[in-house]
Amino acid sequence: MLEVRNLTRRFGERTVLHDVSFGVPANGMTGFVGANGAGKTTTMRIIMGVLKAHGGGVLFNGEPLVDADRARFGYMPEERGLYPKQQVLDQLQYLGQLHGMGRHDARTEALNLLDRFGIADRTKDKLESLSLGNQQRVQVAASLMHHPTALILDEPFSGLDPIAVDSMSSLLAERAATGVPILFSSHQLDLIDQLCDNLVVLAEGKIVASGSAGELRARARSTHVMVTPPDAGWLREMPEVNVLDVAGPRAVVEFADEESAQRILRAALDRGSVTEFAPQRPSLAEIYREVIR
Repeated sequence: MLEVRNLTRRFGERTVLHDVSFGVPANGMTGFVGANGAGKTTTMRIIMGVLKAHGGGVLFNGEPLVDADRARFGYMPEERGLYPKQQVLDQLQYLGQLHGMGRHDARTEALNLLDRFGIADRTKDKLESLSLGNQQRVQVAASLMHHPTALILDEPFSGLDPIAVDSMSSLLAERAATGVPILFSSHQLDLIDQLCDNLVVLAEGKIVASGSAGELRARARSTHVMVTPPDAGWLREMPEVNVLDVAGPRAVVEFADEESAQRILRAALDRGSVTEFAPQRPSLAEIYREVIR
């Protein structure tokens, strides 16, 4: 497990991280979300040793994270760092060898990853000749080459088409299933909801929510969907219900308690029919929007 504990970081007089703490469990993916400038990239750079913290630290499997640990991590920085004029296969093989892989193993792994990303026919092309999306695929492949013990990925899905997103999602899920902690940032909230077992939300350098998907959903406000033809507008007049949205017969509502919910349901049945009455499961995207308000 990767643990961030009480990180503080300043740039001049400005504090950009305020006592930031969260965990990245093994066997799952943790989404790291927040607006631009929230402190996500700074946190990732501290984890990888690119920046020093002014307070706090990072643990890996319960011990302080050291450079030998970081050397076994896979890291995809915000600023892409590959060589534009070098052939794709050559530089992936080279990067694998820098991580201690043998030449043959590095070449084999590079070919496997390029095939998984659908660009096995571009091995001899210079990186700069590829589209931005294909360059992104190569950058992600570089972070996976050496079978890292943890993955720190800054916007890995940026610029990828849906097929590449599916390929990368599958690869990351495979690595997570082997016990690799994965932390990735993204502005694509639908992907966060689809892929992540855990969520960390950062706003203005402070953690405003963190935990498993189940924990966060349990903390979120409880809403119900009620469909009561022909028009659910009458619910606005009921004292025990907070109507969040009404569109014809469909309403999204909050109840004060379960007894109130049952009374409103009986009132709806007395008025006519109820074709749907069910709790609404909030998406992680909705949880994110709620906690940063």
